[in-house]
Amino acid sequence: MVQSRPNYPQNRREFDEMFQTAEACFTYLAGVRWPDGVRCGRCRSRELWLSRRRLWECKECGRQQSLTEGTLLHRTRYPLKTWLEVAWHVCEQKNGLSALGLQRAMGFGSYHTAWEWLHRMRRAMMVPGRHLLNGEVEVDEVFIGGVKSGKRGRGALGKALILIAAEVRGTAIGRIRLHIIPDATADTLLDATSELVERGSEVVTDGLVSYRKLPSRGFLHTISRHTPEVGRNLLPHAHRAVSLLKRWLLGTHQGAVSHDMLQYYLDEFVFRFNRRAARSRGLLFHSLLKQALDHGPVTGADLARSSQ
Repeated sequence: MVQSRPNYPQNRREFDEMFQTAEACFTYLAGVRWPDGVRCGRCRSRELWLSRRRLWECKECGRQQSLTEGTLLHRTRYPLKTWLEVAWHVCEQKNGLSALGLQRAMGFGSYHTAWEWLHRMRRAMMVPGRHLLNGEVEVDEVFIGGVKSGKRGRGALGKALILIAAEVRGTAIGRIRLHIIPDATADTLLDATSELVERGSEVVTDGLVSYRKLPSRGFLHTISRHTPEVGRNLLPHAHRAVSLLKRWLLGTHQGAVSHDMLQYYLDEFVFRFNRRAARSRGLLFHSLLKQALDHGPVTGADLARSSQ
């Protein structure tokens, strides 16, 4: 049986061949956004025609719509080829891409322009309503941030507190989730765990009292051990994922991540980590574009407010 060719480029040579013209870029993105054919955004009719201005007009209700309307690409001032180029560069680099690296790759005139492009892409890396983790899941908290004077451990000052949830798949790590939380109180940890892990799953934690009521939220709860043994990692999957996260932040971004924007960097790490077994960078490229076209508009003002 002959398998059909994937509808995305497998490498840079195929990327250049597929997107030689503006028409090819338009057609490809339209297929990504509407794989089953274009529908009217108002009446959901399939009876539309494409005008010379590249607008679809509905024969039923007369509404006009563009390819990028209501998406992350809404009212873009850049050619569609630029969006495809940026998405490819972001996905081609296995360990991620810094704003400086993107500026050099794309030839942008300023660092800030590259920074905005990357953060728009990061907004598309977290999918609302994504599948919850399931099975056996290790859950723990970790502080992320620069070295600050003050207390250590769960009371550390000047750092962001992150909840890490990691699926246990034998000795391997399955999918992960990373979420900033305000504190390690019972209500916060139980709510956050409920948002990330499917009910009925076995949640493995350390002996922190805040986790004791997990069964009341519909989880099976296992305490790895109340007090750690010397040389034993109580939550090896979660801690290994955290170690990789810290290494990634330092290696790719030199640790220069503000707390205001940290969640978006966490979303990027999760996006990359959960797709680490993908055979082709092209598949990640296609997924990122699909999520960008499903995402609402993000303006420069939105990014500026987030970074304050």
